[in-house]
Amino acid sequence: MPRFSIFILLSIFIFSFFGSVFYGLDAYVLDSNAILVPPSLEHFLGTDRLGRDILARLIEGGKTSLLIGVGSAFIASIIGLLLGSMAGYFKGGVDKGFIILVDLFLTFPTFFLLLALVSYVNASSWVLIVIISITGWMTTARLIRSESFKITSQPYIKILNIAKVDKLKILFKYYAPLLAPIYFVSFTFGVGGAILAESGLSFLGLGIVAPQMSWGTILSSGKDVVEIAWWVSFFPGLMIFLVTFSLINISNYLQQLTNKKEIK
Repeated sequence: MPRFSIFILLSIFIFSFFGSVFYGLDAYVLDSNAILVPPSLEHFLGTDRLGRDILARLIEGGKTSLLIGVGSAFIASIIGLLLGSMAGYFKGGVDKGFIILVDLFLTFPTFFLLLALVSYVNASSWVLIVIISITGWMTTARLIRSESFKITSQPYIKILNIAKVDKLKILFKYYAPLLAPIYFVSFTFGVGGAILAESGLSFLGLGIVAPQMSWGTILSSGKDVVEIAWWVSFFPGLMIFLVTFSLINISNYLQQLTNKKEIK
């Protein structure tokens, strides 16, 4: 299953970033003679209500969705790694400040916090990456903090502290390798969560602004014609499902490997 999931993800990445090389239709061209055309040999996945080719739009929108997913998950995981490891290592006032900060963010449901932030700015890929990162680092940070406490209690860490080894060296040389599995698990979950968050915002009309597009905006554009043109919403929804499903499978596999190492 992990291999199949990796294959699906690689195929989708190749499709999104190199598909336009092999598929000649333009995602932005309007065709009044091809409005809501069902899947056919001329338009493999059909067209939307403005006559735009769905397959071409999926290729173009995939770049945006994947960029937002990977970019925001990377930044959020890095923030969580840094804050969580510092809280677990330094403890005391640093840990108390960390708990207060996390509790402050968790006071508001993440998606509603996203809605509040996005409603005050014009959404773009980079804006969404920053906003999703700001609202998505808490889970990773709490996991990293918990594991850091375990590492800090190890005898060799205490010896290093007694020997007054540089704290940054301890964090990067001894903490980072042990925390890497948790980081990668959180990262894979984060990519799927970020894509879903962007899709949800776009579905509500608060995501990517035209002429930019994402799978979420394409999905949203088909909600009013879903009864007569199912393909407009189905195919972007399928892409979102395949990416998130594959990432969940990979995350579960990585978590199993981590658990086996801990048991040994």
